[in-house]
Amino acid sequence: MSSYLLTSWVICLLNIDYSQFTMKIEFKKYSDGLAPAIVQDFKTHKVLMLGFMNEEALQKTMAEGRVTFYSRSKKRLWTKGEESGNHLLVKEILSDCDNDTVLIKAQPLGPTCHTGADTCWSERNHHDDFLYYLEDIIELRKKSTDEKSYVKQLFEKGINKIAQKVGEEAVEVVIEAKDNDDERFINEAADLLFHYLVLLNAKGHNLRDIAGVLQARHAK
Repeated sequence: MSSYLLTSWVICLLNIDYSQFTMKIEFKKYSDGLAPAIVQDFKTHKVLMLGFMNEEALQKTMAEGRVTFYSRSKKRLWTKGEESGNHLLVKEILSDCDNDTVLIKAQPLGPTCHTGADTCWSERNHHDDFLYYLEDIIELRKKSTDEKSYVKQLFEKGINKIAQKVGEEAVEVVIEAKDNDDERFINEAADLLFHYLVLLNAKGHNLRDIAGVLQARHAK
């Protein structure tokens, strides 16, 4: 089979609702049968990495909901994060206008690049989206088996303790705001924001939800 037809019933495997949606990837355009696959963060829209997929890799990606490439160096299928745990969870799969390149919008579970950076085009995390990256780290820590993890301990204590910490940090920010020590104020503000992100996660929400509310208010 030289190409692969993605129909709406296949997309349902990814819990993506695309009515009457089809996409055709023409793997036969490439002598080695490998089509470029671009991975983009579904929240920040930042390009995370570029890999290559054959038909089998695309099928596995759809079936399991985790991005899988064909590794030209290992000469086998390779699921991103199979060793590090930094998987890319599929949110949407698209084709370009020529049907020879795959675009995958995904949720990264931790750093994407082997260097520890959030993308393969950066040696360090960008300041403009670090908070979204931090949300992913909080999610990872929550599920961690490391009993020494502060975040894991917070979640184990429950929503009341998490909410209490947000309240305590808010009071600290107010106290420091009355003084002239900028360093202490900024550090307390950082503590408040961190615990606020933990609280959002505990309630099943994230910064995108809050930004959506603010944007809707701004539009009025």
